[in-house]
Amino acid sequence: MPPPPPLMDINARIAARVSFLRQERGLSLDALATKCSVSRSMISLIERGQSNATAVVLEKLATGLGVMLPALFEDPQPQTAPLMRHADQPEWRDPQSGYLRRDISPPDPQSPLRIVEVLFPAGAKVTYETAEREALVHQQIWILEGRMEVSVGKTQYAIEAGDCLAFQLNSPVAFHNPHRKPARYAVIICTDKQHG
Repeated sequence: MPPPPPLMDINARIAARVSFLRQERGLSLDALATKCSVSRSMISLIERGQSNATAVVLEKLATGLGVMLPALFEDPQPQTAPLMRHADQPEWRDPQSGYLRRDISPPDPQSPLRIVEVLFPAGAKVTYETAEREALVHQQIWILEGRMEVSVGKTQYAIEAGDCLAFQLNSPVAFHNPHRKPARYAVIICTDKQHG
């Protein structure tokens, strides 16, 4: 039995996905830049795999493309399967904050549900400013280890191991770990594709 093909480099995977999704939607580089407030040159660098974009930039791109952030880490040619082995789950580290994300869910484009595991360093902070979305998105943050501060719009929550925070993703969200130990949490995202 031949070994499985090696996983595509994560930056190459992001490059291929952004390019594919942009072209699929008939958007030029300029049109996408206008839509998501990311410069044309930055999008071009990302599509060529020459930029290690931050989580904040990728979130803006995902919103402009009408997808959730996990969609940018999926295989450009996903093989729909009900099982996603741990070794096959793509990992990506945000170059700005150092947080590490692992996409847990099987690559089923028809499923509205995605699960992501995040290891968030002590002292790190990430703010997603994007608010408007084409689809109705529900998100839950389940703290597995450590503690986090999460702001949804103007409301701040202090959450710790075992706590689960649920909210609709329609306003800016900030993640902050002001503590001395890293935090680990699961992000559960559900998209209502019939909405909007």
